[in-house]
Amino acid sequence: MELIPIEVSCYAGCKADEYPLRFTWFEKEFRVTEIIDRWYQTDRDPEVPPADFYKVKAHDGGMYILKHNIKEDLWLLVI
Repeated sequence: MELIPIEVSCYAGCKADEYPLRFTWFEKEFRVTEIIDRWYQTDRDPEVPPADFYKVKAHDGGMYILKHNIKEDLWLLVI
């Protein structure tokens, strides 16, 4: 598994970064058209920081997994 840092624009409703709307990878913008799944990584293990994961479909028809490292406020593309 490879984690690539990306820029993400999110919807901010009741909380900041509620869910991703678009992301940029290698200077190309991808618009999220559907959130297919979402899951959480808890902070039970101090070696593994808490994170939110999103399996999304983008406007290009591709499926992508985005990881939001909550403590560092860092977004990553999971490959």
